Order: sequence, then structure tokens, then C-alpha cells
Amino acid sequence: MSATVETAVRSQVETDAAIRNARPLRLITCGSVDDGKSTLIGRLLWDTKAVKEDQAAALKGQKSIQQNELGLPDFALLLDGLQAEREQGITIDVAYRYFSTDKRSFIVADTPGHEQYTRNMATGASTADLAVLLVDARAGLLEQTRRHATIASLMGIRQFVLAVNKIDLVDYDRSIFEHISTEFRQLALSLGVTNVTPIPVSALLGENVVHSGHQSMPWYSGPPLIEALELATQRTAQAVGFRLPVQRVSRPNESFRGYQGTVAGGSVKPGDSVVILPSGTVANVRQIVTFDLVRNAAVAGDAITLVLDRPVDVARGDMIASVDAAPVSGLAFDAKLVALSEDAIAPGKRYWLKSSSRRQRVRVEPQSVLDLKSGQWSEAESLPLNAIGKVHLAFDETAIFDPYEANRETGAFILIDPDTNNTVAGGMITAKSGRIDGIGSGAKDRVLISLPADIADELLASEAFATLRDQIEIRRVSAQEARSVLDPID
Repeated sequence: MSATVETAVRSQVETDAAIRNARPLRLITCGSVDDGKSTLIGRLLWDTKAVKEDQAAALKGQKSIQQNELGLPDFALLLDGLQAEREQGITIDVAYRYFSTDKRSFIVADTPGHEQYTRNMATGASTADLAVLLVDARAGLLEQTRRHATIASLMGIRQFVLAVNKIDLVDYDRSIFEHISTEFRQLALSLGVTNVTPIPVSALLGENVVHSGHQSMPWYSGPPLIEALELATQRTAQAVGFRLPVQRVSRPNESFRGYQGTVAGGSVKPGDSVVILPSGTVANVRQIVTFDLVRNAAVAGDAITLVLDRPVDVARGDMIASVDAAPVSGLAFDAKLVALSEDAIAPGKRYWLKSSSRRQRVRVEPQSVLDLKSGQWSEAESLPLNAIGKVHLAFDETAIFDPYEANRETGAFILIDPDTNNTVAGGMITAKSGRIDGIGSGAKDRVLISLPADIADELLASEAFATLRDQIEIRRVSAQEARSVLDPID
């Protein structure tokens, strides 16, 4: 073997080993109801030998559910574990499964197609690297297909595999496959997604899932699904500075004070300068501690206790960040929402906003809603269930975010209805708002009064104001922020 060939072989072996040792690729299956998502993943698990022997024997023993002429069981039962799912033949909850090939390992989330379970689909998409979007070859793109594609793109997924399923039921018609592929590529482009791999498949027969379907589809020269997944890339680390949302202050004795949390971005090492937000206090990192050792550095995903070189006022919900690459803070932000409650997102209503370890009061002002049929944004005063909209957020106290595109951990949030404690929406920060007041155009006959903190607290605690609490805007701001509000008035 020549030196050149030997070098090439060694390089390929090292590359394959690196792929195998990397973290699993996380993917979701999504699309409209009855497009065959559970069947596709069940077939994928079956053909990659990821089904345990006892589970396979149990499925084969259920003669009442034999589904095809091959004598194989209903593959969807490998994913649909709830009794209601098996009775109705639908997916309700998100089912996570692990499987692997010689080249790579995977974690797949099978998400429901019904519109009423959109929140479950959004949950699966929030951690995925890639989306496998299924389309029934007989039906083409449907509204729910567009909704799932839009939510996946909002969640930052930039790789799609378009699985045109049930191709056998249209006699392997190439023109149908190409028409659906072209239509979806246009949708993907409107969402800012360019990485799309269309594959014609028959999940039931196993064609172009793990094994090639060339015999039935000689006109298709691309890879089967499993090969497309093996070649997919993971989401790269987002380019932001160090982020540590503080979960807990550790004070086991008078000589130790540490700030605990999971690193949400960037990296840190002893000696680095950090800023505590929202106070703006600057300190240096003295030590990084985990449950069993002292570390020289920490990166995104690490659960750590951070010890600083001086006493500072830090509480749960604060964020410790890089001095030279701090997140954005302010009283008003623009965002996109997916409405998840039957009660519409109403303008001006006060919600709890939960992001990382921080919970704050916020008013939501809907700006526009996405028409899933036309792909156009139109003005909206409220956001009904499953709507995707653009909103303006106005906070009572300083909020701390990164744009979602820059950091999905510090740019995502949920809205909680304070009356019911139900999660009513999931959202992604797009930018800090350029509006000066951050209150919203709907605020009429409103007066801004500046009081010393102790007097304001005493006033708000009085019985006279207790019944008016939800009608009063409270803004605890620094002198600099107050000046920025009042300067335009001078």
C-alpha cells in the first residue's frame, strides 16, 4: 500500500471514529397527522436492529395487528406507548428513542401531527439538530406541514430531510415527488432554510429508509434516509461569550460562597473578568468547582459552582457573563411566539416570563400573525391557539437576553398565565426593542412618576394600592436608564 493511500485510509478511519465518538445527532420527525412519522421511525429502528429481541417477539406475537404482506408488525407501536395512542392510531406525546449505526448514534423524537398537540412538537424541536419532515405523497403540503416547518425554523433548525412518504401509493410517480420537493424548497427558502434533502420513501415497505429503493425507483439517485442522517452536521456552538444563569447561591460555611448553575454559552477559566447582571458589578473568577474536583475551565453544558475573587450581591435569576461579550439588557424586547393555550395571547395582559432561572412580569403586545397558507404576516391584536406571531415585550424590571439566533439557551422563554399557572406560549427573542418607553402604544392616560425606592415600596404595600396592583406599571431602573426615558421629554 502506497504512503498516500495509507494516509488517506488512516484519515478516513480517524474521521469515522470521531463521528462515532461525537454526541448523538438529535432529530425530530414532524409533519401532518397520518403522514407516517411513527411508522417511519419504527421501520428505521427495526432495520437498524435497534429493537430488542423481547420487544420484537412481543410485537410479532400480536397477530391482530399484522399490517402488511411481509408479515411484519405495526412499526408505529415501537413509538406509540400510551394506551390512547394505540387505541386511536395517533401520536400524542413526544417519544424519544436511541439508535445507532456503525458510523453514528442518534436520538430521535417522534412528535405528534395533530394541531392540538403543537406544544409537544415545539418541545421536541427545541433541542434538535435536524428535522425529518414527512409529507404524504397523495396529499402534498398541508397547513400543519407548513406550521411544523415554520416552528422548526423558529427553533433554529437549519437542516431538513423532506421524506415524501407513501410513494408506493402513487405508483412511484417521479413527477409527484419532484413537484412536492420544489414546493417545499420554496417554503424553506421563505423560512431562511437552504439545506433540504428530499427523499422518496415507503416507510411501510422500507424503501429508501435504511435499504435502497432503487429497484422500485430507478430514477432516484440520492441516499436513503439513514445515509442522509449519517452525513448531517450537528448544530455548532453559538458564538457568544460566557453565560451562567445563577440557579443557586451555595454558602455551606462562612468561608465559602459560590454561584451554581449550568453554563449556557461560551467558556470560562480562573482569572477571567465577568459581570453580574442586572447590577453591572464586575469581578474576577477565582475558582471553578464541580461536585468532585476543582477545574481549570468550564464550557457550555457544564454544571459548575463559580467562586469570585470578591464579595458581590448575586441572587438566583441573575446572570454572570463575559465582560467583553455581555448579553443585551433592557426593558423592552421584540420576539416571536408560538401560542400554546386555548386562551388567546391578549394585548396588555400581564404574564410571567420564564427564561433560564429568571422569572419576570411582562406585558405582551401582539404585532402580527403568520398566515400559514400564504406565508405572509398580517396585523393582529391577539394570538389564538397554535398561532405564530411577532410580539413586543415590556418588562417591569430589567430583562437580560441574547437573540435566539445567537444563543438558544438565553434567547428562549415561556409565558405563564399568573391566574392558572398554565404555560400559554413559547417564544424566541429576536432583538432589543428600539421603542423608548417599552410600554406599548396601547397605554393611554398613563403617567410616569419617579420615587425613591423605599417610598415606592411603602406606597405599593398600602391597602389603597393592593386592589390596583395589576393596573400599575412598576419599573425599577438605574439612574442611567431613568435618564434615557426622561431625556426625550426635556
